[in-house]
Amino acid sequence: MVNWSLKKSYNSQDLMEIVRILRHPGGCPWDREQTHKSLRRNLLEETYEAVEAIDREDLDGLKEELGDVLLQVFFHASIEEDAGRFNLDDVADGICKKLIYRHPHVFGDVTVDSTDQVLSNWEELKKKEKHQDTQADAVDAVARTLPALWRAEKMKKKAAKAGFDWREASSALDKLSEEVNELKAAVLNEEGNPAEELGDVLFAAASMGPLLSVDPEEALHAACDKFSARFRKTEELASLHGQKMDELSERELVALWKEAKKQLH
Repeated sequence: MVNWSLKKSYNSQDLMEIVRILRHPGGCPWDREQTHKSLRRNLLEETYEAVEAIDREDLDGLKEELGDVLLQVFFHASIEEDAGRFNLDDVADGICKKLIYRHPHVFGDVTVDSTDQVLSNWEELKKKEKHQDTQADAVDAVARTLPALWRAEKMKKKAAKAGFDWREASSALDKLSEEVNELKAAVLNEEGNPAEELGDVLFAAASMGPLLSVDPEEALHAACDKFSARFRKTEELASLHGQKMDELSERELVALWKEAKKQLH
């Protein structure tokens, strides 16, 4: 049993101390075994759960999920503190310096007239900070760990800053049609690599996001929600006829799907 006094309420310093206790002799065997790599998925999952609480406008849930995210930050910092490379104060120092550097209109003598100008300055300062000498460097720097649609959108936005972008949505649609035709050729005529061509279709579709002021990741989530609702209704309609979906022909399934769409509109 560790020497720990229960309190009515705790703060961030208490959380860091609890993490230290868990990770050291006399603490928790599981916590002591964890590494940055083993915790990687936890960090992603906790972040997504916090985002879901935001989407649900669930403030109690958000408070809880932010605590889980904070635990992950403290845990990673504790691992490095034990290794003698950096600690939580170093993490805080780095982000403070970054915020001061990237807000010269607040902490310096730069004048801005709009949010767009703030964002433009932020991108330029970020490029200097990351030693990105060309726009291609900025495109390459988009994190590969992002969801693929989000990564594609960010890459296209950065390429657009160098003038590499469609001027009209119609041109982007033509490119999307071209990629769809190449996918058809790869699948139906065995001309090319279907996996590569499918990737090109998805990239071209995601590239339309900025032109339409649409987040492709959110658009796909909305499509998933719509599919889920329609699938449930289709299954219900099949059940009303005393049938199971896997017993129906493709034609019958399509007919039920169309009916489900009609009822859900």
